[in-house]
Amino acid sequence: MSFSTDVKEELEKIVPEPRHCQLAELAALIHFGCKIDPSGWEGNKKVSADELKNISICPENPFVVRKYFTLLKKTFIINNAVKVLQAVKILDETGYMHELSEQVNPLLLKNSCCRRAFLRGVFLCIGSMSDPKKGYHLEFVCEHEPQALQIRQTVSSFEIEAKIVRRKKYYVVYLKEGAGIVDLLNVIGAHISLMELESLRVEKEVRNSINRKVNCEAANITKTVYAASKQIEDILFLQKNYDLSNLPEHLRQMAEVRLEHPENSLQELGQYLNPPVGKSGVNHRLRKLSDMAEKIRG
Repeated sequence: MSFSTDVKEELEKIVPEPRHCQLAELAALIHFGCKIDPSGWEGNKKVSADELKNISICPENPFVVRKYFTLLKKTFIINNAVKVLQAVKILDETGYMHELSEQVNPLLLKNSCCRRAFLRGVFLCIGSMSDPKKGYHLEFVCEHEPQALQIRQTVSSFEIEAKIVRRKKYYVVYLKEGAGIVDLLNVIGAHISLMELESLRVEKEVRNSINRKVNCEAANITKTVYAASKQIEDILFLQKNYDLSNLPEHLRQMAEVRLEHPENSLQELGQYLNPPVGKSGVNHRLRKLSDMAEKIRG
């Protein structure tokens, strides 16, 4: 089962108590996840009394079907399509019917709680999310640009950044930041999925942090080993071509200590000198030895 399916199963069980929130979510379900029959119906026109008698609302996917009928039972005494369409402001009192491709009436989204319910319904219909083990990506795929703009605006009302991209004939509202996706799951009430995502995010961040430290330490070790190898190579060259006894006392002592302790750090080497010398002093002496070797080679 995909992570998206888990989120939708969780959202399907959430039923808001206030009627205005129920209507906001119903409006989202009808606009994004339903068809209105008869199939020959066209929006943005007046509907006759006979046409009203034949109107029915048909949810299209299992999540929308179950949530739609749950909200109907909560919100309406009888399942009357005309009453439902009037309540969600698709059909007005004069019999004028709006297209489902239009934006949900803003009057239904005045309250923050209603906007949460609206986004919950939208995700059930057209939302999806990638497996967070592989990456962070949440999107809403819309057929019409005004709908995409309304979704982005509603998401932004919770100070969450969302973007729109055109993908063939669709308008896709998407979030790619893990923190933004977590915030949106919180907004729509998917708290169990949110906790799972946060757990995966923490695990991933810890793993990445450990990998960075291991890689950094490995790089430092490689650098140290290379530097020590070069220092020993230069000292052996001086020993063969110059004779260490010809070096000033402090450099001769440094050369002998480095040859005796090839694996030790600069700080540790300084403790073998008499008198002891700090890390920067050891580094300075070894650099002097390398410079002398380079001059003789030159």
